[in-house]
Amino acid sequence: MRKITKAVIPAAGLGTRFLPATKAMPKEMLPIIDKPTIQYIVDEAIESGIEDLIIVTGKGKRAIEDHFDNAFELEYRLMDKEKLELLTEVQRSSSIDIHYIRQKEPNGLGHAIWCARRFIGDEPFAVLLGDDIVVSEEPCLKQLIQFYEQMNASIVGIQPVKESETHRYGIIDYTEQMGRLYRVNKFIEKPTKGTAPSNLAIMGRYILEPEVFDFLEQQEKGAGGEIQLTDAIQRMNEVRPVYAYNFHGTRYDVGEKLGFILTTIQFALQNDELRTPVLSGLKEILQEEKMLKIV
Repeated sequence: MRKITKAVIPAAGLGTRFLPATKAMPKEMLPIIDKPTIQYIVDEAIESGIEDLIIVTGKGKRAIEDHFDNAFELEYRLMDKEKLELLTEVQRSSSIDIHYIRQKEPNGLGHAIWCARRFIGDEPFAVLLGDDIVVSEEPCLKQLIQFYEQMNASIVGIQPVKESETHRYGIIDYTEQMGRLYRVNKFIEKPTKGTAPSNLAIMGRYILEPEVFDFLEQQEKGAGGEIQLTDAIQRMNEVRPVYAYNFHGTRYDVGEKLGFILTTIQFALQNDELRTPVLSGLKEILQEEKMLKIV
């Protein structure tokens, strides 16, 4: 069985939900406190044992490459001023080999993954989506890698969502549950409201065997008129089993405005330096809102 050493991070989306902020800045570079969202994803990959990353970018995404490059002048200034803790954080972002390829047309997630096929070759690989930050004692991706090593089969990360939100996700229809592991009958991309076979949603973490490229090669369009990764996984599942794993950890949705704001607040409350002033500020805001309603 081959070891998982490569991972793909798709980062070619237009970020329309965050316009005008993302007109010139990639949405992946929007910060949660003091770290861009994509840094959380890369950190998870590093902590899971990934050795080579390929980030699939698009037009206007140069800031991502700059962030993960060495910044010699900045590092020298931090060293000169003996800001060693901050220096370590800055250097952390350039501690792994990262490669880049451009998705020339916004044809969907499946197409973005297909763009990385030559980099992956005939190896099993990981996929991490940037809209989902997962906080867990053991990295989410590492959990999936361990099950891949046990099952020797493709596996996707899932968690339950509210029934009213199933139309926003890829959903699994399963035939067998083995603890947190599920044998999947069918993967369905964004089912229409009221038709989802379960509330178990795919949450942006995958371990895939290279055969998935054979199905992505067909370039068939699905939901939203785009080439969907979920559809290719389902076609692969019809040939060889693909499993789903309900991973341990808290998942934060940073792909839309409300989730991004709530995630920022929650991360601030988990920060020893920020927790007290943030709580104080929130109390003042709530008090002002209460007074306005009285008036």
